[in-house]
Amino acid sequence: MPGNRPIVLIGPMAVGKSAIGHELAKLLDVPFVDTDNMIVDAHGSIASIFAGRGEHAFREIEARTVASAVEHAEGAASVISLGGGAVLDSGTQQLLGRCTVVYLECDEETVASRIARNSGRPLLAGDAMARWSALFITRKPVYERLANLVVDVRQGSVSELGHRLEVALRDYAAAKQEVEN
Repeated sequence: MPGNRPIVLIGPMAVGKSAIGHELAKLLDVPFVDTDNMIVDAHGSIASIFAGRGEHAFREIEARTVASAVEHAEGAASVISLGGGAVLDSGTQQLLGRCTVVYLECDEETVASRIARNSGRPLLAGDAMARWSALFITRKPVYERLANLVVDVRQGSVSELGHRLEVALRDYAAAKQEVEN
């Protein structure tokens, strides 16, 4: 794997960062951290944070949570899943330079059924797919810029995608090692 650096999964909401990240962590036998779950455990539901305190307050909590997760994981292999908008924070972007960042690439069709089943996403109120598409269009360049590795997750089960990601990370680590030698 890419040294003793945390592996951070980024991408739009509903792409499968949590499920695939959990699977990857099992395959690699390393800890898994989901920053959205950390926020919920410490502050209550994300929807209630948005409703009661607003998006700006949520983003501040999110940035602190990501920083804590990355700093806690430094120097050891681990898998960290970030919320879809976490990458918008400039401090988070800087922290990700100390990690191996994997962008889980998808499209609307990949996430449509997941979004239809989960109405608890505050940024998707109203026409969920139109809102998802608008967010994705603005965030995609950030995902691409920050990523050390891009993995297409349009097809495959969580298990298959975890294995595909493991292979991609091993190939990335080998190529990086070759360049360094």
